[in-house]
Amino acid sequence: MKSVEERVGLGELNPQPYWGFTDLFHKAGTKLKNCFYLKAERKRISGREHFWYKEITILSEFNFDKFLSAIEQGFIYVDFDARTGHNHGTKFRLKQDKLPYLYGEIQQY
Repeated sequence: MKSVEERVGLGELNPQPYWGFTDLFHKAGTKLKNCFYLKAERKRISGREHFWYKEITILSEFNFDKFLSAIEQGFIYVDFDARTGHNHGTKFRLKQDKLPYLYGEIQQY
């Protein structure tokens, strides 16, 4: 934060980022329509990485109203990814345990 403050300041952004609901609906709806979330343990054997998949969650029926609600509740926040000296784009980040909140149908195995 100190680096950002020194380089560009911590005041309001100019121009202000803006996403219309229609833009968000189409972008989020196409990227998040259905989702698989895997939990795994990881270890190295003879220098190679191995994974043991312990859980899978299948998420379907993305709900845009829940997406907006998650923003309002602070589950989703905006990440201005420019930490390395150039812009990596602006993203929405979701608290990891809140992913199922965005979907109408959840199957866990």
